[in-house]
Amino acid sequence: MDWLTSLFTVHSSIQTVVIISVIIAAGLALGKIRVMGISLGIAFVFFVGIVAGNIGMSIDKVTLDYAETFGLSMFVYCLGLHVGPNFFGSLRHEGMMLNVWSLAVIVLGTAFALALSPLTGISIPVMTGLLCGATTNTPALGAATQALAHAGLPSSDTALATAVTYPLGVVGVIIAMVLIRKFFVKPADLEVKKLSDDNHTYIAQFTAINPAIIGRTIQQIALMTHVKFIISRIWRGKQVLVPVATTELHVNDKLLVVTNKEDEQAMTLLFGKKENDQDWNKEDIDWNAIDANVESRVCVITRPSLNGKHLGALHMRQAYGVNVSRVIRGDIKLLASDDLRLEYGDRITIVGKHENLDNAEHFFGNSVKTLEEPNIGSIFLGIVLGLILGSIPLSLPGMESPIRLGIAGGPIIMGIIVGALGPRLHLISYTTRSASLMLRKLGLSLYLACLGLDAGKDFLSTVIKPEGLVWVGIGFLITLVPILIIGIIALKAHRYDFGTICGILCGSMANPMALGYANDTLKGDTASISYASVYPLGMFIRVVIAQMIIMFFV
Repeated sequence: MDWLTSLFTVHSSIQTVVIISVIIAAGLALGKIRVMGISLGIAFVFFVGIVAGNIGMSIDKVTLDYAETFGLSMFVYCLGLHVGPNFFGSLRHEGMMLNVWSLAVIVLGTAFALALSPLTGISIPVMTGLLCGATTNTPALGAATQALAHAGLPSSDTALATAVTYPLGVVGVIIAMVLIRKFFVKPADLEVKKLSDDNHTYIAQFTAINPAIIGRTIQQIALMTHVKFIISRIWRGKQVLVPVATTELHVNDKLLVVTNKEDEQAMTLLFGKKENDQDWNKEDIDWNAIDANVESRVCVITRPSLNGKHLGALHMRQAYGVNVSRVIRGDIKLLASDDLRLEYGDRITIVGKHENLDNAEHFFGNSVKTLEEPNIGSIFLGIVLGLILGSIPLSLPGMESPIRLGIAGGPIIMGIIVGALGPRLHLISYTTRSASLMLRKLGLSLYLACLGLDAGKDFLSTVIKPEGLVWVGIGFLITLVPILIIGIIALKAHRYDFGTICGILCGSMANPMALGYANDTLKGDTASISYASVYPLGMFIRVVIAQMIIMFFV
């Protein structure tokens, strides 16, 4: 049986794979267990790693560092790539204010932790670890340990402090939400207030009776207003037309118009009369049953050369005799205006005659099988660029040595840039949801397993010491105090419902487990919406703050 024992005790490449795989498999399995409706999910990999390290399991130190670095860089890059397309859009309008509240939580928590350091006598590296654990932000811990390594300082106590405080960091957010709901939330605060609509299109039928547009072409009418619209069909008596730019409108033409909801009144003034006989925005409308000669079809852009091109530059009406009415990107429905920049993977709704739709479909590609193949090569290229970005020394005023974004900050910024701006540079950044989730979970699992294994050897001896218990208590305060203060203030402002506030708090603390609790106990999906809006920027700021604390105060 020595051969079996050696798989766990003798350092080798096989032993490394076995140890890490066992930790990840056990952690993910135990993470599904719910206690009082709460489960730790992937975070349990971290604790299984701690247990494994505490009972004497170990792997080669160089290999451990490699696996940990690779896992973290893969996770943060793929996360940046995932949120990139909607990242800058979320900073506008309501998303900007959501991030302001999230930033308030982050700033208050950081200031509170720094103020506790001289009061408690806890060193800055350890307090940084407590802050990372209290905010359940393992990428921030990765940034802090990298900054300590650049400074030539040990990081074992920092990782250990995170391990000690992480459990109550998870539970603390949930406890804070429970306290706020019990003592401060009124019934009106539980009513869902929708932040935004993912459907940026509105379909309505109008009758052309405005004398100013009769006899004019659609192109001429479009120049008469700043409002964007698409006329997908025209009913002229018993005839159904697929309009083009040169189509002239006649009196009493029935127009099926796609525009923005807020422009409905402007469209009524432009065309003359809005018909209210049917709701054209229902999900169950069979568009192909409206008329036998005109069809509606959804095509997927899988032709690489179309990535990043403006829709208007394709001249779909003139070249193929079809109208593009809507573009669906992820879960967002976009108005198919000429200035819309297309992205690989967009779903295009086209309207026209059957043979014309066949030609247009071939032009777009519409190969679902191709779309399902993840762009692994571009992901690894992005990781390389992210690591290069993270290694660039940045000199800031007041700092003796330059700061680096590191393996956590560089890849996530590169991921956001590629995800958001890739189509403008004609780079295909599309990755299937399943592939993105798989890579993120794989990267984070590798990182947490190695991190826990490295910190586990000293975990138990630290917890049973008096300072270990102090660390747990301080970490719990760092979690609870900022959330309670900002959460109550946001609630008293009466701007958001309680679900939205919970999403802000969970996102600012990078706590998906607490978000799951909020979703299970609250109506609507406002918690998830606000969480997604603040999580990318909040996590990035915490990653930078962790390094800044080490560089400025150590």
